[in-house]
Amino acid sequence: MKLHTTESLFNVPQGMYLLSHSVGCLPKLAEQKLHERYLSQWQQQGGDAWPLWLGIIDDFCEELGKIIGADGKDICAQSNVSSGFTKYLQALPLKPHKNVILMHASAFPSLGFVAQALKQVGYEFELIAEQHSPRDLQQWQSQISDRTAVVLITHVHSNTGVLSPVTEIAALARTKQAKVIVDVAQSIGVVPLDVGRWQVDCVVGSCVKWLCGGPGAGFMWLEPSQINELKPVDVGWFSHENPFEFDIEHFVYANNAKRFWGGTPSIAPYAMALGSLQQINQIGVAQIAEHNRQLRQHVYHAAEPLLLSLHNLEQQGGTLCLDFEPAALQAFVEDLKSLGAYYDQRAAILRLSLHIYNTKPQAEQLVECLRKLRL
Repeated sequence: MKLHTTESLFNVPQGMYLLSHSVGCLPKLAEQKLHERYLSQWQQQGGDAWPLWLGIIDDFCEELGKIIGADGKDICAQSNVSSGFTKYLQALPLKPHKNVILMHASAFPSLGFVAQALKQVGYEFELIAEQHSPRDLQQWQSQISDRTAVVLITHVHSNTGVLSPVTEIAALARTKQAKVIVDVAQSIGVVPLDVGRWQVDCVVGSCVKWLCGGPGAGFMWLEPSQINELKPVDVGWFSHENPFEFDIEHFVYANNAKRFWGGTPSIAPYAMALGSLQQINQIGVAQIAEHNRQLRQHVYHAAEPLLLSLHNLEQQGGTLCLDFEPAALQAFVEDLKSLGAYYDQRAAILRLSLHIYNTKPQAEQLVECLRKLRL
């Protein structure tokens, strides 16, 4: 698919949209699937639409599997990343002498909140201090101990863009028999993924950002050889081997990832996200990544003389997280406003994301603004 055709495939707001690290633009195919697979079936069949609705979830998992290099049967729909993380931790056998959850201090706070809440059941929570890079393997090695039960790796960090060396950190965790969970919320859809190569135990993510699937369509992937060892606590009738058995005294876990599903599932977010995943797969994550790389490099090289620190773009995800000098930051923000740009800021870090629907002329507009600031 040619790059110049992709703008017409998405509903892109007026101006310059640079917020795909927060919410990706709505694909037209997502609107179509929501109507065809969910709303129209509801209108036409009422409650008899349930078998067709459940097929949406299966198709969602299959499309997602193409993106992460996995079998759809090893994927379970979740409302969000925190939900999947919580359910996985609760499903592990907890040992008093091996109960530490370890993550980097720049992980998304919601996951830290989960770890803190689980102190109630016996977990302990440790952080790698923010002064250490998430890529510092020596620091990971020094803090992964015999007491470490779980290592959470953030694939791409939201406030810095840093890309973690997942395979290497996971290998360190395995030497201490610690489980490894990877959060791919900020990478999936713009960084090519193959979860099998990582040799990790669980991957959690969502579709709201680079996958352009909207909020509500989260997921978890489980290493298939371990699924039957996991005993989720937060279950419901769709966690059952036969959800329609309706015997209150007989519960048997599903023999696949759906044992983590729970009660009556939400359908609408997955109908919409299904269209988004199909659109992303039609374009190809590799093509999105290359387009992003080209635009990102062009903008970064213009910004570099105005930054407080240098960045290695090969060690970052799809978002430019730029720490401008204060005067340059203020001036560039004014330029962004004049362009009608959508962007955000975390403390002194300006975040800009260039997706497949962003164009080379848009990147050139940003570059021209930055060049003027250097004069």
